[in-house]
Amino acid sequence: MADINSLIEDLKQPENSPLLYGILRGLEKESLRVDTGGGIAKTRHPKELGSALTHSQITTDFSESLLEFITPPSHQVGSVIENLMATHQFTHGALNGEHLWPASMPCLLDKDEDIPVALYGNSNVGRMKTIYRQGLGHRYGRKMQTISGIHYNFSLPSPFWAYLHGREKTSLDLQQFRTERYFDLIRNFRRYYWILLYLFGASPAVCGCFVEGKDHNLDKWDQKGETFYRPYATSLRMGDLGYQSDAQSSLLVDYNDLGSYLRTLCRAINTPYKDYTDLGVQNGAGDYQQLNASLLQIENEFYSAIRPKRTARTGETALTALFYRGVEYIEVRCVDLNPYEPLGISRNQMLFLDTFLLYCLLEPSPQTFEKEFRAIQENQKRTVYEGRDPNLKLIANGSEKPLRQWGQQLLESMHPVAELLDISCGNQGYMAALESQCALIENPELTPSAKILQAMKDNNQSFFEHVMSLAQSHSKYFKTVGIDESSYKRLQDMAEDSLLEQAKIEVKDKLSFEDYLQDYYAQYDFCARA
Repeated sequence: MADINSLIEDLKQPENSPLLYGILRGLEKESLRVDTGGGIAKTRHPKELGSALTHSQITTDFSESLLEFITPPSHQVGSVIENLMATHQFTHGALNGEHLWPASMPCLLDKDEDIPVALYGNSNVGRMKTIYRQGLGHRYGRKMQTISGIHYNFSLPSPFWAYLHGREKTSLDLQQFRTERYFDLIRNFRRYYWILLYLFGASPAVCGCFVEGKDHNLDKWDQKGETFYRPYATSLRMGDLGYQSDAQSSLLVDYNDLGSYLRTLCRAINTPYKDYTDLGVQNGAGDYQQLNASLLQIENEFYSAIRPKRTARTGETALTALFYRGVEYIEVRCVDLNPYEPLGISRNQMLFLDTFLLYCLLEPSPQTFEKEFRAIQENQKRTVYEGRDPNLKLIANGSEKPLRQWGQQLLESMHPVAELLDISCGNQGYMAALESQCALIENPELTPSAKILQAMKDNNQSFFEHVMSLAQSHSKYFKTVGIDESSYKRLQDMAEDSLLEQAKIEVKDKLSFEDYLQDYYAQYDFCARA
C-alpha cells in the first residue's frame, strides 16, 4: 500500500482533486417520544407520519415510541442537515404535545413490560420485524432498547475507487478491491474510534430508573438516587449498560476480509444459545417470543460500532446482499445524540466524521487478531467510563499511552486529510471542523459529556430535569421555525403513500408466516460458500 502522504499529494493535484467531491453521507437519527411529564409515550406511532413499515424517511426502531429519521444520501452536508430539519419540523406538527427526547440515555421509564414494542401491521414482513423486537426485549431487556443514537452512513464515489484501483495495480476486480479497502477502513476505525467516544460522547449520566435492579459501577449524583453518573464518563451508551451483552461478549468477529466476517455472523445466526433455547421460540400458547434460539436472531442483532453495508433488495438479508454484491458503504453506529443540538448532530461533527473515515481508509491497516481485538474492547471500556480522566492511558501496540497524547497525535495526522477534503469539496470547512475537535483534546471541559455534568451542577438539576428542559426548548424551536410548504407537502405525500403501500403488502401476502420465516432463513445457505 502506498504511503499515505504520497497518495494525498497525488489526490491534491488539479486533475485528481474532484475525485472526492462525490462523497455520499446520510444520517439515521433515533429519538424517543415522551409525554408532557417526561415519561415514554404510550401512544401509537402517529398516523400523520405514515407507515413505520414502508416510509423511507420516518420509521420506528425497537419501540413504538422510538422514532427513527432517515435522510437520503447526499453529496452535500448541507442537504443532509436540511432534510433532517424538515423531518423534525413535520414530525413536531404531529406530536400533539409530546416531545422528542434529545439525549441518548432514555427518559423516565416504568417496568420493562410497559415499554411498547414497535408494531408494523399484519404482513409477514411486519410480523417478523415485531417478533424480532420482542426477542430483543426477552434477551436484553426492553429498557436497554430505548437507548438512542446517530448512525452515520458514508461512501466514497466511484471515480475515486476507479483511480485508487488503477493506482494500486491490484489483480482484484473493482468491486472486490472496494470491499477489501472498506474492510481496511473498518479495522482502522475500530483501532481509533475511542476518540469519537471522547469527542462526541454525550451520555455521562442516566436516570435512576434505568439502572434500577441492575448491577452497575456508577456513582449517585444526588441523595435520592434520581441520577447516576461517573465523573469522567463520556458515553455510557457504549458501555456495558448500553448495547453490550454477556452473550455477545464471546463473539469474536473477524474484520480481516468479507468472507471471514460473513462466516462469523452466519455461525452466530445458526448456533443455538442455551438461554434462548430455554426461553423457547414460542410460548405455551403458540405465540412467537423470538425468531430463533440462536446467539443472533438476524445479523442486525450484533451490536457493533461500525458495519459494512450493501443496500438489500426486498426480502433479502443484509449478509446475503454483502455476499453477492460486496460492500457499498459503511455505517458508523457509536455517535451519541448531542442534546445541545436540536437535530442531535452538528455540521461540524459531520465534517469531522468525513475526515476521520477518509483517514481510516488511507492510513495503512494491518489485519487484526484476537489480542488486538481485546485491546480495542478494553480501550472502548476505559474511554466510556474514564475518558476525561487526565491520567487515563489506553493500549497502543501492546503498551500504554496517555489518551490525551494519542488523541493529539491522531488529530495532527488527520490535518493533511482535512486539507485534501477542503481542496476537493470547495472549502466547506473541514480543517476548521478538525481544529475545533483539537480544542476538546486540550480542554476536556469543552466535551459534550463534561458540559452536561457541569450544567446539571450549575442548575442543581438531575439528569432528567436537565434533558427535559432541553426537550421542551427544542420543541419550541421547531414549532417557531416553520416548515416550508414544499417540504411539508412532500412529507405529507410520502406518509400517505406509505400507508397505501403497507396495505398493498398485507393484501399480497399468500405464504403462512412459518413458510415465510423458513424461506427467509434459507437465504443463509450461502454461509458454506463464504
